Amino acid sequence: MVNVETKIGILSVLKQRNYAVYTAGGTISLFGLWAHRLAVYWLAWELTKSSFWVGMIAFADLIPTLLLTPFAGVLADLYDRRYLAIFSQIMGMLQAFILGWMYLAGKLLNHGDIWWLIGWTFFLGLAGALNTAARLSMVPNLVEHQFIPPAVALSSAIYNLARVVGPVVGAFIIETWNVGVAFLFNAVTFTFFIISLCIVRSVRSEEKPRKGISFFAQSMDGLKYACQHKGIGPALILLTAMALGGKSLLELLPEFADKIFDRGAAGLGELTAASGLGGLIAAIYLARRGHVRGLTKLTILALLVSGGGIFSFVSTSWYPLAIFSIFTLGMAGIYGGTATQTLMQHSVDGVMRGRVMALYGVIHRGAPALGAFFMGVAAELVGIRISVACGGIICLSAYFWMLRRSNSVAAALEGYKKY
Repeated sequence: MVNVETKIGILSVLKQRNYAVYTAGGTISLFGLWAHRLAVYWLAWELTKSSFWVGMIAFADLIPTLLLTPFAGVLADLYDRRYLAIFSQIMGMLQAFILGWMYLAGKLLNHGDIWWLIGWTFFLGLAGALNTAARLSMVPNLVEHQFIPPAVALSSAIYNLARVVGPVVGAFIIETWNVGVAFLFNAVTFTFFIISLCIVRSVRSEEKPRKGISFFAQSMDGLKYACQHKGIGPALILLTAMALGGKSLLELLPEFADKIFDRGAAGLGELTAASGLGGLIAAIYLARRGHVRGLTKLTILALLVSGGGIFSFVSTSWYPLAIFSIFTLGMAGIYGGTATQTLMQHSVDGVMRGRVMALYGVIHRGAPALGAFFMGVAAELVGIRISVACGGIICLSAYFWMLRRSNSVAAALEGYKKY
């Protein structure tokens, strides 16, 4: 039996050797990744001056996520998740090197070159689909089970630290040199994570090869399991609303930074970093919290805060309020997303972990891209403020829907479980 009320400190989690090595390499790589993301969206905006094309970049990342991540989840349940992660990191490093070379060679300077950026973003989406399933299901295998809640939360804290540092570094590189150098910076940081993945070993194995059953059938088994679970099914709906309604705004920040607030690439870095700082604070709180008791109702509350943050951001032209609003949205969004993952990791059966967390990854990565695409299209018709405000309506609607189910969902996600 696992006592869910036991509080475990952050330092105790970092004493888990494999998790510590994984976290060290991953942290450096994430700094490069967030510098890269800012550079991609800024380059798309510079080439086109259109949120439609910025949304198209997000959409290019979405397609492979939707199509491949469920099947990548099957791979993560069948084979060594570490090898899957290494392969995906090599793909990402290759993409970053090529984009850096293309820009410095003068092949990404004109409006028509946006298609190259879309194509290579699609390629990165393929790598991301493999990485998401492997990474989300591998972290719990690097620690003993009692360390899973703080380990998941601490990983999110590191991710959000990178969301603060990475965009600042990216904006500095772009302002000092150019986006091509930012791409190459990301390519170099990949090597640290690849080395750490080669070093770490799982403390337990959950992978179980199943012969005679197709990938599609096994993927559908994971979907059926998640939908029928009294806690995981509603948790995925909550996550969808938060990702589709709230995180989509973060994909469309270039227009707000450049056109509405007149801050350019530096403003984009500031807004992205403010969101990341809010998320970092939320994730550190969850890591220090160290248990899942009472977490469900707080996660539902994050939907309400997200809706308020969105409406506040889109209704102001005062930059300090915009910074505070995006900070609040980042805090609520990461709290909700990380807490949802923590609850799912706590309650899911080990043999289904890869497939269920792949569903989490599809929503976590795909829903913001899908939302950004439609919001980008709508922005061309009704303006960016009104299109993004629709995300606030989605969050508030989901809040009231979840509020009626909070007790039953909490019982399914937070209850004691045998291992």
